[in-house]
Amino acid sequence: MTTQVIVLNGGSSSGKSGIVRCLQAELPDPWLAAAIDAFVDSLPASLRTSDAGIEFAEDGGVAVGPEFRRLEAAWREGVAAMVRAGAKVIVDDVFLGGPASQDPWRKALAGLNVLWVGVRCEGAVAEAREIARGDRPRGMAAAQAETVHRGVTYDLEVDTTHAESLTCARTIAARLT
Repeated sequence: MTTQVIVLNGGSSSGKSGIVRCLQAELPDPWLAAAIDAFVDSLPASLRTSDAGIEFAEDGGVAVGPEFRRLEAAWREGVAAMVRAGAKVIVDDVFLGGPASQDPWRKALAGLNVLWVGVRCEGAVAEAREIARGDRPRGMAAAQAETVHRGVTYDLEVDTTHAESLTCARTIAARLT
């Protein structure tokens, strides 16, 4: 069976977005990108500043509330529906809850051929990228670097600490069936 979905999980500033762009350029078929950042950006402003939605602490911590969870579940089901309708999709997510964050994706993508990819990056390197980006609370990258991987099961892991996005994308592409 041909891979229909690639799910990338990694902390903030680990290099997932760069890998997605490289995969889209390298793969022969068109693949859509479904990024958690785009989902968060699509939320109304009121849910980006309330305990019902998502809140970003000054120390880089992230707290999500019940309305965020409800809409996130709908987003996941929407991504799965696109795949079932014939689109190939690369998901870029941050499993803040480790396996508790992977399980809803497993349920939504049940019956589909999924390649689960861990995108690792040493905390200090991710933190330097975070500072250079300037669009994230300081501390988020270092806090998430390892925690998002604890207990999560992958088919493949790549590490962007010393490898370029294109190299990681080619490693992923070589695993597609």
